[in-house]
Amino acid sequence: MLTFQDLFYYFDLLIGFTAPIIVYILYRTDKIDRISWCVFWLGAAVGLTWEIPMFIGSYETTFFITLETIRPYPYHYLVFMICHTLWDGMLFLIGYRLVLLLSKSPRFDKFNIKELLILIIYGQIQEFIVEIGAVSNSAWTFFVYWWNPALFYVNEYPITLYPQLSWLFGTILFYYLLLKLKSKIKDSSKDIY
Repeated sequence: MLTFQDLFYYFDLLIGFTAPIIVYILYRTDKIDRISWCVFWLGAAVGLTWEIPMFIGSYETTFFITLETIRPYPYHYLVFMICHTLWDGMLFLIGYRLVLLLSKSPRFDKFNIKELLILIIYGQIQEFIVEIGAVSNSAWTFFVYWWNPALFYVNEYPITLYPQLSWLFGTILFYYLLLKLKSKIKDSSKDIY
């Protein structure tokens, strides 16, 4: 009988590749606004800033190896790089919607430390969950280096600093770009929860 661990990579792919379809349906049926649609793609673009170096560096060179698969991917690593970029878009969209839920209007009109802190705290928590889920299901782990120390271990695998820093700096970049994006898109009449 197949276990969740056996199916982990397939669930990973299923969620990642259906995310843009679900977001598109939500947008076309007016469940989310145009800003949310754009936020998804902005998040995916920001995710590329760490997914490309991490995947290409780990699988195509020996210069920048950060990632190791515990069990081999069932498909080429580029399929997972694209999938994880779409995951990033979805995770940033969830963070954006969380700010809408927890903050008062106006939102994302100018720098607001509360908005940024919500995104950072959410980003760090979800990244720990992702990495713990990955090692708990024998999917992938990050190598420990002097510049990528282990924060703690789960099932003898390290949870390291690099993915946390990627999300921290990525979140700051995302927030900056989101403020720019929001000022350019004015046709969103209201925030839809």
